[in-house]
Amino acid sequence: MPLPVFPASQSEQCHSRNIIVIHPGSLNLRIGRASDLNPITVLHAIARRKYKGGQDYQDSYLPARIELNQCQEIEEARLAVSHTLQSCLQSDGRRRYATPPQQIAAFNRRSQPEVLATSGGEWLKPKDDIVVGNDVLRIDPSEEFNVHFPYKRGDLNIHPGPGGSITAVLADLETIWTNVLQTYLSLDKKSFQYYKAVLIIPDVYNRTYLRELTTLLLVKMGFASCFLVQDHVAATFGSGLSYACVVDVGDQKTSVSCVEDGLCHPNTRVRLDYGGGDITQVFYWLLQKCAFPYKSCSDRNKLDTMLLRKLKEDFCHVNLDICGSQEKTFVLKQPGKPVLQYTIQVGDECIVAPLSLFSPELFGLTGTKAVHTQKRSAGDPEDPHDENYLRETRRKGMKENLEPSSDILNEPYLEQTGAVNNANEDDIVVDAIDMVVSNGDKDFIVNPGQILGLDQAVLQSIDRCPNEDLKRKMYGCILVVGGGMKFSGIGTWLQNRISLQIPYMYRAEQLDIITNPRDMDPAIAAWKGASIMSCLETAHELWIECSDWEKHGVRLLRERAPFTW
Repeated sequence: MPLPVFPASQSEQCHSRNIIVIHPGSLNLRIGRASDLNPITVLHAIARRKYKGGQDYQDSYLPARIELNQCQEIEEARLAVSHTLQSCLQSDGRRRYATPPQQIAAFNRRSQPEVLATSGGEWLKPKDDIVVGNDVLRIDPSEEFNVHFPYKRGDLNIHPGPGGSITAVLADLETIWTNVLQTYLSLDKKSFQYYKAVLIIPDVYNRTYLRELTTLLLVKMGFASCFLVQDHVAATFGSGLSYACVVDVGDQKTSVSCVEDGLCHPNTRVRLDYGGGDITQVFYWLLQKCAFPYKSCSDRNKLDTMLLRKLKEDFCHVNLDICGSQEKTFVLKQPGKPVLQYTIQVGDECIVAPLSLFSPELFGLTGTKAVHTQKRSAGDPEDPHDENYLRETRRKGMKENLEPSSDILNEPYLEQTGAVNNANEDDIVVDAIDMVVSNGDKDFIVNPGQILGLDQAVLQSIDRCPNEDLKRKMYGCILVVGGGMKFSGIGTWLQNRISLQIPYMYRAEQLDIITNPRDMDPAIAAWKGASIMSCLETAHELWIECSDWEKHGVRLLRERAPFTW
């Protein structure tokens, strides 16, 4: 039986049971009721049985490694990080030492696996043509299924291959979300009309995608109402902070922006095309260099990719007191194969892999990396009063109100700034106003052929804040969330890197890096924050009803969204 919609006078707990919070990611989906302590976390993937004669398509479980023509450059980056580590000191003041890679490789070549059991279980034999979530990992490889991840690098996975159109991706999202709600929360699709939905979106967003996702929730899935919230804003709420420079490292993307009082400043937003999955690939490459004893391991085998992720999470750290070689064991358990236990030695590989966030040349293993910032609206035919209309209206109003003797528009100023160049008076007014309005709209600086490192992204994001007071506040509170940077000691490393580069005028500030807000898993901080937001009285004005959406469309996002549309 569906739950009734509780009147506002009843307890917040009852109200929050009627709200579904959805946080989609490139690897995992986090979803649950706002009243739940923790979300359900499942693989954000769908497998569809291939039609006879149909095309094969498999989205990769890890960012794909490219053919290395520039291997020398990546090797030099690895050596540079290793040399930096050798020059560091332990906490007791002694110099660090490292075991020679040849010695570690010799041990690993001699290592033989121990058989623990004859079989690691059976493959899943799907009865249906669609498999969703964690079960995708258990499908027998002999079964002909195409695998799709609807999100890639932090946004919708639109591509020219089969299932890559926006219509197909939205259909995949509807199927996955509906199936997970039915399986884990026992919610029938007919009961969605009694629930509200909160969707967590990227801080750097595509307006067309947001419109389609809102239509998906309200029209196709049939929720009573919904609202969208940016992941960095939600993360500050979940962490109990009123402001922070938020660093969100996911599986396939890293994003940075400055949030103050629930507003994510547009000029400070940047998204980088690397994350925890790329660190996993770097770690796998380093393991191969020291004779990884599991020889048949492949980054194209879905179960091997999950094993490599687990090895990264279990072995990697940034603890400079751990020196030399360490013996580690891991168990290989896969259907149809004997269960094996391997003993291996690892050295500074466990530190070098996480530090690739600060030496991103190592991410050349997984191809070129784009830098995404929030773009101005290109116009929306469904919204005649969009950002462009408002900007033109503002220009016109300013033009009418500005006097010719205005300091901004006087001729010497315009000549000095280059606004006068045989232009007519209207052009001069418009150009001068654009200078004033977009003075903080400078691009993130990336040297040609290089990748923007995490510390540089933080420094440049804070530098784009609109005033000095806000910059000072942001240096005093840097919040690290997401599931891709959970390495012990990495917060201290980030703090030291930023301390060395912070502008002189802000050095008196206490630089504070928060990596475990409220002692919770940083991977669920945004989900937790969206749950809290959805239950606040002030959130009442944010909800978009299905009937209003069908009547007014995308204009409601401009008027009600808790971010600058």
